[in-house]
Amino acid sequence: MKFERFEDIISWQKAKVLTVTIYKLFDTSKDFGFKDQIQRAFVSIMNNIAEGYERKSNKEFRRFFIYRQRLLRRSTLNVNPCQRIAQN
Repeated sequence: MKFERFEDIISWQKAKVLTVTIYKLFDTSKDFGFKDQIQRAFVSIMNNIAEGYERKSNKEFRRFFIYRQRLLRRSTLNVNPCQRIAQN
């Protein structure tokens, strides 16, 4: 599938929704260091998709998707304990 803009990529759109959710979820967090780190991590996922698209090469585009997957995995590992803490 050929995309005209990186905003047309479904995974970028989902990453955007997830990023907005993370910003809302941690909006009132008083742990400013963690809040900043987790928000920047999710913004970075969107940026990796966009940057990979701009490379115009399938090989490089795939490489940026791999970066995105690793970042998403790492970020999710950080969010899960916070959800458990918030539920208690």
